[in-house]
This record gives sequence, structure tokens and C-alpha cells, in this order.
Amino acid sequence: MTTQVIVLNGGSSSGKSGLVRCLQAVLPEPWLAFAIDTFVDSLPASLRASLAGIEFAPDGTVTVGPEFSRLEQAWMEGVAATARADAPVIVDDVFLGGADSQSRWRKALTGLDALWVGVRCAPAVAAGRELARGDRPPGMAERQAELVHRGVVYDMEVDTTHTESLVCARTIADALVTGSGSR
Repeated sequence: MTTQVIVLNGGSSSGKSGLVRCLQAVLPEPWLAFAIDTFVDSLPASLRASLAGIEFAPDGTVTVGPEFSRLEQAWMEGVAATARADAPVIVDDVFLGGADSQSRWRKALTGLDALWVGVRCAPAVAAGRELARGDRPPGMAERQAELVHRGVVYDMEVDTTHTESLVCARTIADALVTGSGSR
């Protein structure tokens, strides 16, 4: 079986979005990208600042409610259905629940061959990127840098602290071709 899904997990401003674009450029066939940020943007405004949906506190804390979780699960199932329909996909996510988040993805991806990739970045570097972006509450990147990896099991990890996205993408692509991700 060949890999049908690449799941990238890392904190805010860790470099996942750039890594996704580079993966799409270096992989020999077309891969579709599904990002948690796009999912959040697709929510109605009423769920983007409510206890039922998702809340971004001024200190960078992110809280999700039951309606967000319900819709996120449906989104995950849709992403998995896309892969089952023979379109390889790259998932760009932030596992706020650590191992519990990975467990939900594992359930949705049952029967699919997935490569689990941890995207790490030093908290101070991620915080600098966050500041430069200007579209996130200060503190989110630093708060999430380690939190999202707690209890998560990966096939491989990349570190974008000092390594360019393209180099990290080639490392992941090589693992797909050679099967060197410890699956």
C-alpha cells in the first residue's frame, strides 16, 4: 500500500503551511491540502468567538467547544473520504488535544496508509514568526510549540527552527519514496 495521507502536526507559526506548499511542489504527483485554518475560516462567525465553537483568548489560549468538535469530526471524515476516493491528501493540523487529537484522526483515517509527521519549531522562533504574521494573538505560538506534541506518536519529525521548508519537504518526500518513515 502506498501512503495516501500525510498528517503534519505542529503549533501555530511552526511552518506547516509553507511546508505543505513545498511538499506539493516536490511530490511527483498532485496532493490536495487540507488545513485546520481553512476549516476554522469556514465556520460561521457565530462559532468563531463562542463557547460552543472556538475562542482565541488574548493570551494565545485556544478553547474549542462541542459544536466545533462535532463539525471538526465531520471535516476529518470528509478529508478521509477524499483520500479513499484516490486523491492523496496532506493534512495541516494543530493537535490542541495532543494524543486525543491524533486518536480522532486515526479513527477517521482507518484503512488508509498515513505518514504522521511532527513539525517542530523552537518556541522563541515560532513567537517571532507569529509577531511578523500579525494575525494571531501574541503567545499562541509559544504556548502551542510543545503542547501539540504531548503523547503524539510520529513516523518522523522535522524541525523548521533552522531548516528551510523546502529541505524539510524533500526529507518527507524521500521518506515516502524509500519507505524510511518508521511506520
